[in-house]
This record gives sequence, structure tokens and C-alpha cells, in this order.
Amino acid sequence: MIEILISIPGQPDQTMKLVPGVYRVGSSPAAHLRFDRPEVSARHAVLTVAENSLRVADQGSCNGTSVDGKAVGQEPVEVEVGATISIGNAKVLLKDSGQRRPVLAERPPPPPPVPAEAGAGEAEPPAAPPARRAVGEQACSSMLKDAIERAEREAKPEQTPVLRLTGIPDAARPVVQEIKRQAHVELLKRLNLKRLAVSGVTDAELRDKAKGTIHDILAEISIPLPYGVTRDKIERELLNEAVGLGPLEDLIALDDISEIMVNGPNNVFVERRGVLYKTDTAFAGDYQVQAAIERIVSPLGRRIDESSPMVDARLPDGSRVNAIIAPLSLVGPTVTIRKFSKDPFDVNDLIAFGSFTRPMAEFLRACVKVRKNIIISGGTGSGKTTLLNVLSSFLPPRERIVTIEDAAELQLHQEHVVRLEARPANIEGKGAITIRDLVRNSLRMRPDRIVVGECRGGEALDMLQAMNTGHDGSLTTVHANSPRDALARLETLVMMAGFDLPLRAIREQICSAVDIIVQVSRMKDGSRKVEHISEITKMEGEIITMQDIFAFKHEGWTPAGKLVGKHAPTGAVPTFMDDLRRARIDLDIKMFSDQAEGGA
Repeated sequence: MIEILISIPGQPDQTMKLVPGVYRVGSSPAAHLRFDRPEVSARHAVLTVAENSLRVADQGSCNGTSVDGKAVGQEPVEVEVGATISIGNAKVLLKDSGQRRPVLAERPPPPPPVPAEAGAGEAEPPAAPPARRAVGEQACSSMLKDAIERAEREAKPEQTPVLRLTGIPDAARPVVQEIKRQAHVELLKRLNLKRLAVSGVTDAELRDKAKGTIHDILAEISIPLPYGVTRDKIERELLNEAVGLGPLEDLIALDDISEIMVNGPNNVFVERRGVLYKTDTAFAGDYQVQAAIERIVSPLGRRIDESSPMVDARLPDGSRVNAIIAPLSLVGPTVTIRKFSKDPFDVNDLIAFGSFTRPMAEFLRACVKVRKNIIISGGTGSGKTTLLNVLSSFLPPRERIVTIEDAAELQLHQEHVVRLEARPANIEGKGAITIRDLVRNSLRMRPDRIVVGECRGGEALDMLQAMNTGHDGSLTTVHANSPRDALARLETLVMMAGFDLPLRAIREQICSAVDIIVQVSRMKDGSRKVEHISEITKMEGEIITMQDIFAFKHEGWTPAGKLVGKHAPTGAVPTFMDDLRRARIDLDIKMFSDQAEGGA
């Protein structure tokens, strides 16, 4: 409880005690602390009272607000004991009450309702919040659409647009966090969530128990709800923090969001269709972000702490997660989630998105069926894994497929699939199983096809050797900016294997092993395109020669900033057309003519 002394010229001084909450100050009859003075604006300032602290923020008043003569803006400022807040000619002195209010106390009677100022369009929140309604996918999509439209209207050209998804005003967030903190402490006293989880209680039962307990706790906490915040909103956030991933739960549920980036507890960004947005979502502190990370990595047998402050993991739906904490991250725990669609994209989806055309898809399907080794090349976030997943769907269902990944992301629907995942070292620095170890082991597993999520080290040599020794038809990805750069990248990765091989020998291995390079890129407007489908032909001296079969031609930009261009064949015909005929794959050679329609 906070004690203040109010001094207004021409009136006797008045002492008040404020319980935690948000108090509007101004000359309006709707203000909690009304100063009927001409120099005081109708909505002059806001006082945010917590357990043992008081913060003040100006609300765009005409004459401003100051603390001990120092002007205060719209960002809340902490007021120390003995400091004086000046609101026009009125003075508010923060006194040292020396009292401590218990966490849970009998709820005091609410302040008498004050009618809203005529024409202000502002009213007190309803006493009883409406019944909670389950938010379906359609409602989530509509909520995100409305938030995006509002953010783009409000954003200035040089600023990142802000998505307001929680519905909690910025000024009310400190009080909401204080309510949640007290409720969380009491929840731990009443309900041992870890013991319930270990005892075999289902997720649904655990969620129901936590929901009922949280509802009872919030009914007992005496902190008044800030304006514009309902108990239902706080209950939902608390429930997500207790049995889920906290503020991340609502973001993960939104299908249109492709990337979630947490830069410390107060800066959460998302990406939608290549556009970056800042959200009004916030964590209570670093500890809550780290708790969410722990819940992600613990079921996978991985860990994150000061001795191992980086981790790669995945969500149950296959979404990729990277986390890094102090002392490496200076802004607090950082989480990056690359979300995957609940229903994996298929070839028709990529054609609809304009990533490639139907003839290009049919050509790649033929290459997979005729057992050509394919490397997908591209930069970070260009869609390599998505395209790899689509090409993997072309694999015949009667073949044995072995997938090897750092964090399992591929979603194959064939029946005969063996999924292998690398393992990091334990707390003693031992027990690591690398991609290279798994590639070697997969050769003893009688694979018809080997699919490696990404080659980023010495496993490239083992992959090339496997492609050259009967395991053709394999698929993998590498990081590179062009098909020619992909070859140079492969040479570098082979050298990382630790063998002193001549450069010509490495290039001969690559030339005989790799048949097709598919280059994917993320364009400036956020779209993903297959820029090149290139065939490696032969060695000429020390140089690997290659030819483009299909390419994307950039033609310009629309006024809205969208890329204009089309995919088209280059006129080159693949050298393995005889292999396609022998495999009885009916592929019309006219599709490779540079006069053929490539698709817009």
C-alpha cells in the first residue's frame, strides 16, 4: 500500500492510501484522483501503484507532469519516497508508509462508480467479464488480420509496425504483471504442477486443474483490475504460463505467423509473409523466458544453462527452435522459432505461391523418380527445408528411406521411413552423436534413399561417397547464394572432413555424385522463389560445368512493392533424357524449349 499527500492551492492537504492498481488523474469527473483546476487536463496523468512502488506517466496533458521539477513523458517513471509529483499547481508527495500489504487479502470495497464525462466515450469496465469463449482458427485468423491492418495504419514508414494481440494497454502492463506474479506464487503453494505431471495426469486434466485453481486465486487477489483489462485475459495468460509456453502459446496458434523472435522479455517480434512486426506481447521477466525454453528442450533430452547457453530444439509440430541465454546474449534470453504449417505444404501449394511452375515441379518429380541426386541450395529462411519436404514426397512408397537431421523437421508420409536425429554432448561434454556419425551408420541400414536435412560439415564427404557407391537418389541441402556457390560450398565442407584431398579429386567426386542443384531464394518482398534448376554436366579441366534448365526472370516491381517476374525454361535439355525414357517416365521434351510458357 502506498501513502500520498495531496496539496492543492486553496484546499486543505489530504492524505490518501492507494492499493495496487492504476489511477487516472485529471479534472474529468471520470478520474480516480480529480483535481478541479483550470491548468489540469481532463486526462492529465496516470499513477501505477504496485506492492511498494509508484510510477507516473503523462497522458498528453497541456501543461505536462513533472517529478521534483523533472518533466515526465508518456513512459512510466519511478517515483521515490519523498519525491513530489507536480500536476499543474497540484502537488502529490509520496510518503513512506512503512506498511506491507499481504499478497492475498480480503478484497476491499470498490470505489464508488463515477459517471463518464459527457462526450469522452470512456466508461468503467463491466464488473463481471463476459464468459470466456474458445478461440477457433477462424477467430484467430480474424484477430490477426485486424491487428495487422491496425498496425499498418498506425506505423510510420521508418518504424516497425506494432501488432496489438493481447488487448492489454502498455500503461496497464506493470499492474497485470504484478497480479500475475502474486497469483503465480499462490498457485505454486496450492498446486504442485510438476508432481501432477510426473504422476501421469493427462495434459487436459492438468490444464483443467490449473484453470480452476487460477480462477479461485484471481477472485481473492485485491488488486483492482486496470482499465481495459478483464479477468479473463489475465486468467488466460496465467494458464499459458502455468502449463504452456507462456506468451508464446497464442503466437504459435496463429497460422499466418511464420517466425517468432523473442529478444528478451519485453521485445517479441513476428514475421508474416515476409513482413516484420513488433507485438505488444511481453514476458514477466528473464526467468519466464528461460522457463519457456526449458519446457521446450527438456522433453527432447537437451539442456540449456550457463555451461551450455545455446540449444537447437523443435516443437511437437516440427517447428524449429533456437535459444541462446546469458552470458552470450546481452539482451536476455533469446528465442527464435521457425514455424511450420500444421498441414505441410505440398507441390500444389508452392505452385499457388508462385515459388515455381507446374513444368518445373514435373521435372523435379521425374528427377526424384529416376534417382538423380539433388542438392537444394539457398540462404537462411529461403525455404530449403520446405522444398526438401516437398521433394521427399515424390519418393516411391515402396523404398526404404532414412532421414538424418539435427532437429527432426521433415514430415514424410511414406510408410517405410527411418528418422534419425543428432544428439549434442551431455553436461560432461561427452556422448555427442553428429550428423556425420549418423550418415556413416545409415549406410549399414540398407537404405534405398538417404535424406540429410542439411550438410554443414564433414558429413558432406560421407554423403558424396554414399551417392557414388550405389545410394543414388539422395537429397540434401546446403547454404549458398547460387548454384556455382553451392559447388564451392561443397568443396569447403569436404575439406572440413579432415582429409588432405587434392582439389581436383574433390571436384571429381562432386561432379560424379551430384546431378541437380535447385537454388531457392527469399526475395525482398518476402516471397520465396526457385531461381534456378541447374544440371551438373561434366568436368572440363579443373572446372565443373553446369547448365540452367529453368530460371526465374526478374521483370520489376509493382507499386505495392511486390516482385514481378516469371519462371521460364532456358532452352537447355537435360543430358539424362535417355534415363527418363528407360524408366518409362513420360516427360514432354517441349517443356525445355525457351519458347515454352514457363508460367507467371
